Amino acid sequence: MINKITVLISDDHTIVRSALRVLLETAEDIIVVGEATNGQQAVEQTKRLRPRVALLDLAMPLLNGVEATRQIVSEVPSTKVLMLSGYTDDVHVRQAVQAGATGYLVKHTGSQDLLRAVREVAQGNAFISPCICQRLMTTWRAMLNGDEALGNGNPLTSRQSQVLQLVAEGYMSKQIAPMLSLSIKTVEKHRQSLMQKLDLHKIADLTRYAISNGIIESGAVPNTTR
Repeated sequence: MINKITVLISDDHTIVRSALRVLLETAEDIIVVGEATNGQQAVEQTKRLRPRVALLDLAMPLLNGVEATRQIVSEVPSTKVLMLSGYTDDVHVRQAVQAGATGYLVKHTGSQDLLRAVREVAQGNAFISPCICQRLMTTWRAMLNGDEALGNGNPLTSRQSQVLQLVAEGYMSKQIAPMLSLSIKTVEKHRQSLMQKLDLHKIADLTRYAISNGIIESGAVPNTTR
């Protein structure tokens, strides 16, 4: 194991995790040391196992991949994050990179690209799926020519994004407070400020915003333990 690239797999779908494990462990230089089913577990497991590479799904329950990346990069800088996502648009790629991800790989990528991405990221080198790189080159060229303005990405703070995700997943403030180690009053303040910032005042509107921005998946099952 000393010379192998240690990897943590984080995805809320059991079948996906199993497939990734089988694929990664076909390589003699890679070993999967753990799995996580949501963003919070990903952060906890990364702190405990300290893998060289954390392979994170972008859309995960409780804490999405972008926010999990922020925490991992801050708390375990030796671990490199490789984002695995079904989203290929510029906004999601930019959010992942801004959060500190070293690589961004689309889910329909080939097995060789996945293995190559893990190896490159483990060395600290950036890796972005070729299909995304091609489009980004076109976008950046247009911006340099003055045809487009750079977007602002997610206007929310990291904490507001965490609260938004949990609210959209169906959790109440009294449930969110202990999950984020905050008081109920503080959670309510974050909730109010993000509503004002987004000019959204209904839970349904917040949920639609969270889905459209990849914070939660459209097929996610809402929390019902109220």
